[in-house]
Parts: sequence; C-alpha cells; structure tokens
Amino acid sequence: MPTSRHLARLIATLALALPFAAGAIAPLDEAQALWHAGKQAEAIAAVERLVAQSPNEARPRFALAVMRMERGETDTAAKLFTALTQDFPDLADPFNNLAVILAARGELDAAHQALEQAVRLQPDHVLAQENLGDILLRMAARAYELAAKLPSATQAQAAVKLARSRELIASNAGNARSDKR
Repeated sequence: MPTSRHLARLIATLALALPFAAGAIAPLDEAQALWHAGKQAEAIAAVERLVAQSPNEARPRFALAVMRMERGETDTAAKLFTALTQDFPDLADPFNNLAVILAARGELDAAHQALEQAVRLQPDHVLAQENLGDILLRMAARAYELAAKLPSATQAQAAVKLARSRELIASNAGNARSDKR
C-alpha cells in the first residue's frame, strides 16, 4: 500500500498533468497537510468538499481516490478511478492506480488492459511500466501453472518455469513491501 510520501508524490506529479482550477490548489494542499498530520478523515472530508464544488476537476477526484485506496477502501477507490478513466481518458495515472486495485483482487486480465492503456497514454510512466511487468509475470506464472498440470512432453519444463516465475513474484513482493509503493 502506498505511503503518505507516495501519496504526496502522486498528487504533486498530477499537479502538472491534470487540469485543475487555480483557485482550488491551496485547498488541496491544505487537505494534503491534514493527511500528513494523521487527520485522514478530515483530509478526505476536505477533498470531498473540493470534488463537490468542482466535480469536473480531475486532481481533487484523483486525490480522493488515492486517499480511499490508502485507507483500504478499495471498492470505493476503484469506482473513483474508473470514473476518472471515463471522464479523463487521456490521463495515465487513473488507469495505473485502477490496475493496482484490480491486480490485488486477482483480476489480472483487467489489470493488464488498464496498464496497457496507461502505457499507451504515457510510455515513460515508470510505475505503469513496472506494474505492467509485474502483471505480465503473474500472467506467465498462471499460464505455466496450467501447462504444468496438463499431460505433455514439456510438462516438466513448464513446472521449472512456474517455479522460477514464482520466485520472481515473491522477490518482487518483498521489494514492493520494502519500497511501500
């Protein structure tokens, strides 16, 4: 799960990427400060007020979705990210974050589609590229697992590939925990 530092970096990155009314920047900064001060409920309420005031602004909606995701409210966050992908189909970040939720649910094919779209929109999006690699690795492991169960001359090879892919997945999971991304 992302850290507060990660949340700040995401929102700061989006400051340049997402359209947003100039007058609402300070309130979003204030909400972020509340979040960092450990006042999550107040921060969310402040961002929800911003969204209500400017429902067509992407940045407060994205910030709200990230905050909900960080609090473990993944169903709500997924709905918010999905709405962002529909209302702002040119933005890569909502697709990337939606994919993270989908992958955590085991919805690898849907996560793959969302990440492919994020990378199409922004080929230099480092996190989307890395997340896409992780999803492809998990999808490969899924295919190797099936191949290892099917009787064939290459069943043993599939089992070896499955073991290797699982080692990589476990290694990536350990790295993600230490990076807290």
